Formats: sequence, structure tokens, C-alpha cells
Amino acid sequence: MSLHIFGIRHHGPGSARSLREALESLRPDAILVEGPPDAADVLPLLAHAEMKPPVALLIYAPDEPQRAVFYPFAVFSPEWQAIQYALHNSVTVRLMDLPVAHQFAAAEDESAICNLRSEIQTDPLGQLATAAGYGDGESWWSHVVEERRSSDGVFAAIAEAMTTLRETAAVNDSRREAQREAWMRQTIRAAQREGYERIAVVCGAWHAPAIDVTRQSAPSAKDDAALLKNLPKVKVSATWIPWTNGRLSYASGYGAGIAAPGWYQHLWEQPDRTTIHWLTRVARLLRDEDLDASPASIIEAARLAETLAALRERTAPGLAELTEATQTVLCFGQDAPLRLVHDKLIVGETLGAVPEATPAVPLQQDVQREQKRLRLQAEATHRDLDLDLRKENDLERSHLLHRLSLLGIAWGQLQQGGNGKGTFHELWRLQWQPEFSVALIEAGRWGNTLREAATAFACHTADAATELPALTALLDHALLADLPAAVKHLMNRLHEQAAVASDTAHLMQALPPLARVMRYGNVRQTDVSMVAEVVAGLVARICIGLPGACASLSDEAAAVMFDHLVSVSSAIALLQNDEHQSAWRAVLKQMADQQGLHGLIAGRCCRMLLDAAAFDGAETAQRLSLALSTANEPAQAAAWLEGLLKGSGLILLHDDALWQTLDEWVTGLDGEAFTQLLPLLRRTFSTFAAPERRQMGERVRSGPMKTTATTAGRIDFDATRAEAVLPLVRQLLGLH
Repeated sequence: MSLHIFGIRHHGPGSARSLREALESLRPDAILVEGPPDAADVLPLLAHAEMKPPVALLIYAPDEPQRAVFYPFAVFSPEWQAIQYALHNSVTVRLMDLPVAHQFAAAEDESAICNLRSEIQTDPLGQLATAAGYGDGESWWSHVVEERRSSDGVFAAIAEAMTTLRETAAVNDSRREAQREAWMRQTIRAAQREGYERIAVVCGAWHAPAIDVTRQSAPSAKDDAALLKNLPKVKVSATWIPWTNGRLSYASGYGAGIAAPGWYQHLWEQPDRTTIHWLTRVARLLRDEDLDASPASIIEAARLAETLAALRERTAPGLAELTEATQTVLCFGQDAPLRLVHDKLIVGETLGAVPEATPAVPLQQDVQREQKRLRLQAEATHRDLDLDLRKENDLERSHLLHRLSLLGIAWGQLQQGGNGKGTFHELWRLQWQPEFSVALIEAGRWGNTLREAATAFACHTADAATELPALTALLDHALLADLPAAVKHLMNRLHEQAAVASDTAHLMQALPPLARVMRYGNVRQTDVSMVAEVVAGLVARICIGLPGACASLSDEAAAVMFDHLVSVSSAIALLQNDEHQSAWRAVLKQMADQQGLHGLIAGRCCRMLLDAAAFDGAETAQRLSLALSTANEPAQAAAWLEGLLKGSGLILLHDDALWQTLDEWVTGLDGEAFTQLLPLLRRTFSTFAAPERRQMGERVRSGPMKTTATTAGRIDFDATRAEAVLPLVRQLLGLH
């Protein structure tokens, strides 16, 4: 009977290649792999042809799906290669880590659960790296183990190094780590008792000396049994989910991550002539992005990388040397192309796949069916999707994305105003994240299909909502997701809340979503007649309560109310209802004359009335003149001006009376008042578009104001010349 322990690095291509060669030579009859035994039932799925790494083993508590832990695997993961060898050669394979069922029960908080795979709290390899002249343990291990060409004696050297480090390095000696290693030793002893002759043990290099039960210093079976006695346990389930290269990287936040999964994939696929193959891939990527990358540049970059490696006394270029050579030669020293190489190649964008036989909750299965039916493939990369809502398939795609979004699964991000194709189009940006699988499992408690789950969740959220804006936003979302049962429930809640709501600001926040529903519901083939009654009530109550709500506002409160005014005005314009528009103009006129109103609000009311043609240019100029008179405080005058002009300065460019009034006010300020008001004026003018600011500057530079065609009654009008163009205008407009 023989025991062979192979200390590896999780997701290490060199470790994986050396391990595969060792297994081919040893031909073990049992393989024990560091991993959660809870996954024993789903382990055979790894032999399925449809299983494409990267994938992750997901262990979760069915009663609390948010309590979950991932065990990622790539094709270059030593554990993956060990399990594949066992499954394809009919060799017994078992996972031997401390079961997650026990770890969940002992975990004190969610952060502990998310970091179950953290091996040690310090970096003992850093001592070896420092001695060898490396900056950190990761780069040292990558160069010495993962990028090496020969596997001779590598596992013996690793075991010796880890034995020395465990005796000298400061490490995490937590009780959980001790229990993990005790469980591994007990699993090895069980395999020995079953009579296996050649047992191969695959574990993280750090654990290799500790779980060698043949060492005289190893804890006894009795001691290990005592350490593992009466461990608490919870119910867990296991499944496989697709993973991405991005989630294999350290940035993902999961344990056992790697900084360069794409590079490691390349090391696995191209063990020979690694340098030239890598630089060729880099050049191809740059050419695809219309960047210059000639064959001569590839040769030059390869020579530079090899020279750097020689200067650093390394046998072959590693990722650091290749990256420096790439930036210098192929990227011409620039950072932007190098970031592209990092994202596309060094990290990579690969998304794995799992077979249909993989266990999944009913909601997951329904989403997968919908994705397949609607031909919406989950991808790790960003993908822009332009949906034409007049087409049935695109409309159903929109419903799917909105329902997932309602459940908090942001597979698609709706881009606002990006395509310029009108209300019949939606532009989405799609990117699938592995954690969405956990979110779907968690959302499964709301229903077995996506429609059922989204409806139940919307109704539950509506019952918990206590403010009108939250309900109207939710109603807008439910209508976009085509959830009629949820819409009906929400309408009942809206009637209840609207009847008792008294906060005018809340009423104003609630109106815009309902206005969008009223205006664009027919585009999505949605019945919005039920919303009209609520909208009419909101408009009436806003118009009644607005003057009082705007009285005695501070600067901060006025800024908030300004945004509400703009939103409500846009919403009422969207409704295209004469009664609503008439009531809104009436209250704006009342507020424009209201004494003591904050200048920002008064100025905006005047601007809205001017835009609605309720005020003409002369009326507006007169009110501006009064607001800027010396009787008013300069700060109040500046606020009034900001309210009038904020967002657009076109009225100044096209109305000489307004320009003249403003010019006289600014030039009439004394030095102290001008210095005090300058920040307010600059803030106002900064909201203008660049062409508007440029035209204003040119007009000021041109000197005193000249009479223009906008000043009625003060110019000579050539009627004969004007009439000469009328036939052409009629022809252009198709008039007869």
C-alpha cells in the first residue's frame, strides 16, 4: 500500500501538467482531492461532454440560498485534471475537505462563508520569494512552478519547502483549519482501510505536510476523531454553474483566485514556444482593433522579452517580461492598448457551460428555457441589444429582461436615450455574471416560473411600500415586465396610498412614472386606462398643494423642489391633456406672482410659462427686470436668474430685451457684489451647451448690442424678398 501526496496550487497550469504526468505514471486506484464532499452526487457530471470549464461548484443552503460558497475550476486547475483522469479511467475519486454543511453551521457571519476557501491569512511563500529576489509569493510561485518546463522532482521540492515553512512561518492556526486537515487525514485513513493500494492525494501545497498520515509527527486518528466530534451541521445542496475568467481573478473576491487566468490558459494550451504564440495572439488582438502590429514588431517584442528574462537571470520570459515588451514595442509605450490586452487576453472573457442534466431549481430551468426560446445566450462579455418593441420576439425579450431586473438580477442594463430610434426601441447592455445563478436560486422562493416569481415579488414589495413614489416606480416596472396580476394589485395599493398621501413632494415624485405609463403604454400593448384616474387625482392635488409647499424654502430645499418642478412639467407635457396643462399653467402663474418665493423657483416658473407661450418675450423681460432691480438682494436676483436660465441659454440669444436687461444688471453691479455673485453666475452658465456659451462670448466681444430681427417693430422688413421664397417652401413641405 502506497500513499502519494501532490501539493498543488489551485488553478495552476504547471501544477496541473505535472500532476497529470504523475498520475499517468502512478496509475492510482484511488484519488482524493481537496474539495467539499457535499458535492459527491454531482461530481460525475464533470465527465459529461457538455461540461465546459471554467465552471464552479456551488454549495448553498436551500433554506437560505444567499448562504453560498463557490469552488471554481478551470481546465488548467489541477483538481479538474485529477477528477477528469479518475472519471475517464474508472478510478475511485473522492472529495476530502471538511464538508460545507459543517462549515456553514460553524460560520458566524456571511463574510466567513464567502471566504471559506481562504487557505491562510498570511503569505508564507513571501519568505521564499524575498529570498529569491521576487516581490511577492504569487509571482515567485508562478515563475518557479507554473511556468517551468520540467516536472521532475517538483512535488518532492514543494513538500520539502512547505514542511520548512510550516515550522517557521506565522500562519492561521484557527480551529477550522485544524478541523479541515483532520477531516482530510481521516478520509485518507478510510481509503487505506478499504484496501486501496495506490492512493493519490491532491491538495493545496500548504496542506501537503500536515495531512501525510505516514509521518510519525502526524496527529493520531483518535486525536482527529476527537477534534471532529459532534460538529454542527446544516442541510446543503450542490450544483454546477458556468463561471468566467474574470471571476477566476483576484478581483472577484472569492478564495483561491488568480491574477491572470487568460495567461494561465495560454500556458496550459501552449507549453512549447510560449513566448512567440502569446505575442502573436497580442498582435492579432491589436490588429482586430485597427492598431498597428506587424510581424516584425512581434519578433522585436520577443527579443526584448527574452533579453529582460536574461537580465533577471530567468530561463524564459514570464508574464511580467512579456507585458513590458508588449507595452514598449506593440503598444508604443501607451497604457490604453495594454489595458485592452489585459482585459481580453491576460484575464480573458471565457464563459463556461454546464450540461442540461445539472441540478437546478425550477426557476433556473424556466429562465434557461426562456433564454433558449428567445435566442438570448448568456455571455461573459458585454453585448448591446437593440429591441424593436413592435416585433413579438423583441417584446418578449424585453419582458424577460425587465422581469429579471425586477428580481434584482441585472443581466441587462437599460441604456437611456442611447439609440435615438424613438419609443418603439429599447437599447440594453447584457453581461451575464456567475452570481446570478445564486440570485435565481434565492428568487425561487417567489415562484417556479419567472412570471410567477416576478409577480409575487412585486406584490410583496407593494405591500411593504409606504410611500407613493416607490409604488408608482414599481408599477412602471411591473407594466414594463408585463405582469397584469401585479399591476392590478399595485393599482389597488396606489388608490389606497394616493387617498391619504399629503406630502406634495411625494406626489410630484409619483407622477412622472405614471405619465410614462400613460404615454407609452400603447407601444408595449399594455392597457393603461386604469392609471388615468390616479394621474388625474395626482395632478389636481399637486396643483392645489404646490404654492404652499414652495413657501419659505431654504437654498437646499429649493434645489430639490426645482428638480421636482422640472420632472412634473415634463410629465404633464408628456400626458398631452388640455385640462392638466391648463391647471398646471394656472398654478405656475400663481407662483410667479407669489411674494416671498425663493428666486430659483420663481425664475423657473417664469421660464416654464415662457416655454408654454403663456408669457411672451416682453412679459418675461419685464419680470426679469423687476427681479434684477436694485430693490432685491443680489443673491435673490442671481437665484431668480438661475431658475430662468438653468439648462439652456437660447432665450438670451434670441431675445434682445432679455439680453439687454441682463447686460445692464451685470454691468451695474459694484465690485463687491459682482465678486459675491460670480460663482452663482458661473454655475448657471455652466449648464449651457458649449455652442451656446461660444455664441454668447462672441456677442459680448462684438461690442454694444445691435438691433436684430427679434426686436419687433424696430427694423425694416422686405416683404417682396420674403415672398419670393414661399413657393420653394410650399414645395418642400408638400403644400399646394
